[in-house]
Amino acid sequence: MAGKPRSHKAARAVAAARAEAAAPSRPGPFLSADDVYLFNEGTHSRLYQCLGAHMTEQDGRGGVHFAVWAPNAERVSVVGPFNGWTPGAHPMHPLASSGVWTAFIPDLREGTLYKYHIESGYNLYRVDKADPFGFAHEPPPGAASLVATLDYQWNDADWMAARAASALHTAPVSIYEVHLGSWRHAAHGQSLSYRQLADALPPYVRDLGFTHVEFLPVMEHPLYRSWGYQTTGYFAPTGRFGPPQDFMLLIDRLHQAGIGVILDWVPSHFPSDEHALGYFDGTHLFEHADPRQGFHPDWKSLIFNYGRNEVRSFLLSSACFWLDKYHADALRVDAVASMLYLDYSRPCGQWIPNPQGGRENTDAINFLRQFHTEVYRSFPGVQTFAEESTAWPGVSRPVHENGLGFGFKWDMGWMHDTLRYLSFDPVHRKAHHNDLTFRGLYMFAENYTLPLSHDEVVHGKGSLYGRMPGDDWQKRANLRLLLAGQWTQPGKKLLFMGGEFAQHREWNHDAPLDWPLLEQHGHAGIQRLVEQLNRLYRQERSLHELDHDREGFLWLVPDEADLSVAAYLRRGADLGSEVVCVFNFTPVLRHGFCVGVPWHGVWREILNTDALEFGGSGAGNLGLVRTRPIEMHEQPYSVPLTLPPLAAVLLRHDPQATAAEAH
Repeated sequence: MAGKPRSHKAARAVAAARAEAAAPSRPGPFLSADDVYLFNEGTHSRLYQCLGAHMTEQDGRGGVHFAVWAPNAERVSVVGPFNGWTPGAHPMHPLASSGVWTAFIPDLREGTLYKYHIESGYNLYRVDKADPFGFAHEPPPGAASLVATLDYQWNDADWMAARAASALHTAPVSIYEVHLGSWRHAAHGQSLSYRQLADALPPYVRDLGFTHVEFLPVMEHPLYRSWGYQTTGYFAPTGRFGPPQDFMLLIDRLHQAGIGVILDWVPSHFPSDEHALGYFDGTHLFEHADPRQGFHPDWKSLIFNYGRNEVRSFLLSSACFWLDKYHADALRVDAVASMLYLDYSRPCGQWIPNPQGGRENTDAINFLRQFHTEVYRSFPGVQTFAEESTAWPGVSRPVHENGLGFGFKWDMGWMHDTLRYLSFDPVHRKAHHNDLTFRGLYMFAENYTLPLSHDEVVHGKGSLYGRMPGDDWQKRANLRLLLAGQWTQPGKKLLFMGGEFAQHREWNHDAPLDWPLLEQHGHAGIQRLVEQLNRLYRQERSLHELDHDREGFLWLVPDEADLSVAAYLRRGADLGSEVVCVFNFTPVLRHGFCVGVPWHGVWREILNTDALEFGGSGAGNLGLVRTRPIEMHEQPYSVPLTLPPLAAVLLRHDPQATAAEAH
């Protein structure tokens, strides 16, 4: 593998490593000298090709080659049922001074369980560790790794080719967020397998019009109720739902249905389970030794040492692995704020400043920039999303502009402000109108995604439906308002499963969604609204083309607090593509409310969230309105509207309409 120019000292070290690696007394390594150099340098992004367990042949015998990084161990051996889990029965050998131990064991087959037995002599440390680079692990409560291949015949060539030429920033992106174990259950009450999901999920997502699905972390994790965010297997999908190839099938089927796949990825922290990465070789290998740097007080987990070269290579390789071997289209990085700030959730005196005396984690910042440089270079068309909850500047700006490099940032402010506003009884909303309009001050500071994620429907918060005020009809009407606002404001869209049909109860990871609710007209109507919003979002260029450009948005009515009405104009790159969006946040039916528009003639009502088909009352404008030659809201014309109660109305100019149609 190519690297940056080396010094004479480094070149001599590589030559020595290459010579020692060729010694006949030790099994032939998968790691080349260049691999070792790049690994130790912190720039190797494909370590999964040479570390871990790989089926191969040696001296004419088939078997498995093992390689693990444990530089401070005194002895390392491979243990498993093939040797009665006996330490030392199959010893590993150090590969030069790389810190890597290797062994070849003949006659092992795919599916064989194994661990690495680590012995650190000076502190009498003895432990069995799962493979940090294992491609599969036995389902919990087991903790062993499994020998696995990643052979799979992909059928998504057309998708991959189109993705490489795509530009998501100007395209419609609506994301359906899914927890695999609780989306649906099979007849016997268990979660669907990857194969069952491959049959059921793609047509459902396609029919609703979403462009992407986002999976809560599928990487192996011992604690199911962590939802995958306490990752132990950074190179393995969880075995709870099937083998690696079955997860590949799920992604393949989604791609064939025209749906992109976003994977949650967690480089911010990892659990301290004994079989995992923590204290791996009797030292703090992956994490900081000082708990003020290496222990996360919120999640009681460990924090990666981003300043260590080999750790950066490990994380870079994990990111590239999912994009390479599983054809993922994007990675959503969890808890970015906890990576950026050394004092995150820490009181005074419980954190260590950076060398300049500041609170910024410069090692993490440099890693994120390195991560993005590598991902965008190696995988054209792939994007990244940041869950970042602070005002850190340049999260979604390119690395060459001194940004962190993310493609998109979750707009947590929009989510908090909007849900707070809608939680008020409509009679009190006029006192909180600023919650609706404050986003206008910053909405183009980053490339935003508007998230209504799993975090908003857990821990006693209730469902989106449950957080809306009023009776059942008003709750659903308010939810329709929420969704219409999300789909029409600048930014990409994300909705957690169940929100598309007004799930009543709070999300429970142990239970499936309440699918029987769809037998009720009101809940089926909200699902139809989501489908219609996605259709319009794709169809109307003004609703997505300038999502991250100030020219794409104009307030028409930002300050009508007393009536709790708001209106804005969305623009595309071409004149004449505008869509006017008007919102009535009270249960009052308003006649003759005038809004300024840029073009004379007929404006068609392309969406009314109060339509009967969505479970509304059926009030509206009979499909169209005609302009009056009266300037309003800095526009040359205006239209008088009937605003349905607790509803949004979308209008689009129709230059082909005749005057007779408007009467």
